[in-house]
Amino acid sequence: MISQIERTIALRYLKPKKKEGFLKVISIFSFTGIALGVAILIIVMSVMNGFRTELINKILGFNPHIIVKSYNKKINKSDVNKLDVLKEKILRTSFTFNGQGILIYKNNTIGIVVRSYTDDDIHEIDLIKSNIIDGSLESFKKNTISVGKELAMSLDLVLDDEITLMSTANLETPFGNLPLQEKFKITSIFDTGLAEFDQNVIFIPYENANSLFELNDTDLDLEIFLNKPDKVQITKDKVQEIFNEHYVYSWADLNKSFFGALKVERNVMFIILTLIIIVAAFNIISGLTILVKNKTKEIAILRTLGIGKNSIAKIFFLTGFTIGLLATFTGVIIGILFSYYIEEIRKLITSVFNIRLFPEEIYFLSQMPSEINLKYIIIISFFSLLITFLATIFPSLSAAKLDPIKALKYE
Repeated sequence: MISQIERTIALRYLKPKKKEGFLKVISIFSFTGIALGVAILIIVMSVMNGFRTELINKILGFNPHIIVKSYNKKINKSDVNKLDVLKEKILRTSFTFNGQGILIYKNNTIGIVVRSYTDDDIHEIDLIKSNIIDGSLESFKKNTISVGKELAMSLDLVLDDEITLMSTANLETPFGNLPLQEKFKITSIFDTGLAEFDQNVIFIPYENANSLFELNDTDLDLEIFLNKPDKVQITKDKVQEIFNEHYVYSWADLNKSFFGALKVERNVMFIILTLIIIVAAFNIISGLTILVKNKTKEIAILRTLGIGKNSIAKIFFLTGFTIGLLATFTGVIIGILFSYYIEEIRKLITSVFNIRLFPEEIYFLSQMPSEINLKYIIIISFFSLLITFLATIFPSLSAAKLDPIKALKYE
């Protein structure tokens, strides 16, 4: 335990005298370095966590949670019915087709990804039904098409325009093989917020996909959407048992490398920014070492008055650790405030300096995300206090080992 006299002396040492100006500067640098290090770590971790969460939400909105791909064999409805044992975990299922085609409008030709659902299933896809900005899915029937906002803008498309879609399937004629093509009427335009998706993906009815791409039984995939997509691995294993003759992928499998890279980047940032705190901690070591040197006579007097070595060590330990503790607390407050108002700060910087931070077309997000995670705040605070603790040990032990007789002799 720390006694009252130890606390009093330690707090007095926190306020250097005027002639100890250099010591005061070191203390300020130590405090500022630790506070900034902690604050920046919390801000960076919060933004990266928010970025990861937003991307997961986007991925879950754009892709099925589990997809069963046929492998030289039709996906039987009898197998689909076996999913009833997982009905508490499964939200819905649907058959879908994904292919590639060429979209032709006036003098423009562009490669496109074609996705197809039945009339009933298209109304259940959150990605589409919640992002329609023009037109309606009510008219999603044969020879109609739904296009993205970016594609519509690049080709100057509007509702009721007619476009031609060419597939990779061929029609044999006396003049050779010609690609199959059909005309479609635009009945809806969607805006998902992901520019690349809106530019390259279109939706057509299954009836058209069947004739345009000459589909067979093995061309259809089964999409499975879950009530709790974060628990996908458990459900995926059970789905694999049912469809053991087909390929089964989860959204986590399809994006494993991406999230792996994101995790590595987050860990590297944590290590690099922790170095700021370590550098600041070295300032504490320097500051305490100078303080011990300046207080040599006072330490000797305290020892002659009966203050033990342990008490001397506690005094200097408390002096240094108090700087680290206050700096960590200040950094946590600053970090949380900045993380909470990060979007407002981004807008302010953009308007004042006319600089585009976090452009939507690059990051696929309309605003800077931030997710304050209590676990990371605790970890960052713990590491900061641990580094401060280790930094104060050597100077404190040096002060405790000081010989009072020699100290007074050479003063």
